[in-house]
Amino acid sequence: MSDITLIEAAEARLQGHARRTPMLSSPFLDEIAGRRVLVKAEALQHSGSFKFRGGWAAVSALPEAARKAGVVAFSSGNHAQGVAMAARAHGAPAVIVMPEDSPASKLANTRALGAEVVTYDRNNPDQRDEIAAQMVQQRGLSLIKPFDNREVIAGQGSCGLEIAEQAAEAGVDRADVLVCCGGGGLTSGIALALEARAPGLRARPVEPEGFDDVARSLQSGRIEENVRKSGSLCDAIITPKPGEITFPIMHRLCGPGLVVSEEDCQRAMALAFSRLKLVLEPGGATALAAALFQPDSVTGPAVIAVATGGNVDAGLFADTLRQFGDSA
Repeated sequence: MSDITLIEAAEARLQGHARRTPMLSSPFLDEIAGRRVLVKAEALQHSGSFKFRGGWAAVSALPEAARKAGVVAFSSGNHAQGVAMAARAHGAPAVIVMPEDSPASKLANTRALGAEVVTYDRNNPDQRDEIAAQMVQQRGLSLIKPFDNREVIAGQGSCGLEIAEQAAEAGVDRADVLVCCGGGGLTSGIALALEARAPGLRARPVEPEGFDDVARSLQSGRIEENVRKSGSLCDAIITPKPGEITFPIMHRLCGPGLVVSEEDCQRAMALAFSRLKLVLEPGGATALAAALFQPDSVTGPAVIAVATGGNVDAGLFADTLRQFGDSA
């Protein structure tokens, strides 16, 4: 089965379950960027991020017996909630392995969705893998990786199909599509969808400073790993390195990666709130930050930014608005 066929099949299973999120715009953002800015508002997706798409696609693709046995996933919070919500809807038990320093709201929401949460030290990803492997062996659970899983990638690709349709409706046939990027599941899924449906649109990953493994990997042509494993506001997209499945897709289809500062992410959060009435978490605002504050890094009269998630703790969001709201 081809990549686009997998994406189309995932889209069919998502019908009636995932939201078709809107493409938003504001003349104020256009003025800042110096071009037309279209914002794909995946923060409005079920569970507060695009991760619901991949979670549903992966859980719904499991054989019935495997679904009944249950699933295990590891995540800093957004994949956790997406898988937990999908598992609950399918009547499947879910265990989610999460960093102990995950935002409190993400830990609480994952538990509220009925999942069992097991925490680990983010600086020791081997511990995460060991816990998940134990769950697979001892409980017979199916592992759903956050990005290196073909059904997850296919589910995220459904977002790319929507982008292709909405860009055409907006009269945009050539543009960079900036994607907040961790391990590359969404970026590669969108890239595959655009290749098939909108070849004039080019996916480009966006990462926070200090965690630019994908940008460096695309430049060198081989998988590069981050030295730091934690310590960024953009917790949602902090991964050690690109995936074994996702990197070849991104290397073939994506433009050069972009890197943004945490301060610009917070400025973008404040602008999204004031101009679009959209709540974003720092990691979900990296693409918008690049679109607004790195205009020379993209080409063409329009740019599309995927606003990937809005699961931000209230205190951090309030602090961001206090600090950066005046400039928005």
